[in-house]
Amino acid sequence: MSFTSVQDLCVAVLGLGEAGGAIADDLVTAGVRVRGYDPRVTAPPGVEDTGSEAEAAEGSHLVLSVNSASDAADALRAGLAGTSSNCLWADLNTASPALKRHLAETAGDAGLAFADVSLMATVPGRGLRTPMLVSGSGARRFAETLHALRTNVDVKVDVLDGPAGLAAERKLLRSVFYKGLAAAVVEALDAARAAGCEEWLREIIAEELTSANAATLNRLVEGSHRHAVRRTSEMQAAADMLGDLGVPASMATASRDLLQRLSRGGRCG
Repeated sequence: MSFTSVQDLCVAVLGLGEAGGAIADDLVTAGVRVRGYDPRVTAPPGVEDTGSEAEAAEGSHLVLSVNSASDAADALRAGLAGTSSNCLWADLNTASPALKRHLAETAGDAGLAFADVSLMATVPGRGLRTPMLVSGSGARRFAETLHALRTNVDVKVDVLDGPAGLAAERKLLRSVFYKGLAAAVVEALDAARAAGCEEWLREIIAEELTSANAATLNRLVEGSHRHAVRRTSEMQAAADMLGDLGVPASMATASRDLLQRLSRGGRCG
């Protein structure tokens, strides 16, 4: 990467919404020259507003695509016209591993290194301090570039040795657990509110989460397999109760269906 100091570094940020805007702000604060493009959002102070992906990418050492998974491929194709051979394209969108591999192939065909970057926490309030996982042909270059900012920003980038898609896979595997847990908590509390005992259930959930450890994980997995038949009936009863309370039983019925598969000797996946 052809820059000798942070002040010489030029970064393009495509997508200046909540996440992209926060990252662009931190880059400006770190002394980086930032060129931005977003057809719907005006560039924040300190960011050079450009008229297209290609214009933003022109002269940039690093391009950060922070728009959306649905826009990622179009943004890459549009931006290629402005990139040079030493430019690194980094896609920070939450997308499937298959899409990340497709983006890496498109970038590779154009002679660009590609970094599949997964943001492992919410960006607002953290900006560049958001923990990141990165894989792909440009993973180490991406990490080295951001680590050069450490005197100004506490950056945390973990490199995975492997192709593009690996970082996305790790993030989404965690999302199955974490977002599924959040959905189950929301549904349970909605039902408890309808039943008039929300605070009681809140205390139970908080206690379980606070005391959880490796043994808890083993108990959850082994218990689900060992008691799948009984728990299938239990979750059917829970779904019926939620129906009586007027609460959609999305998570309860999904749990019932998974337990039913386990009771028949099937796997979760």
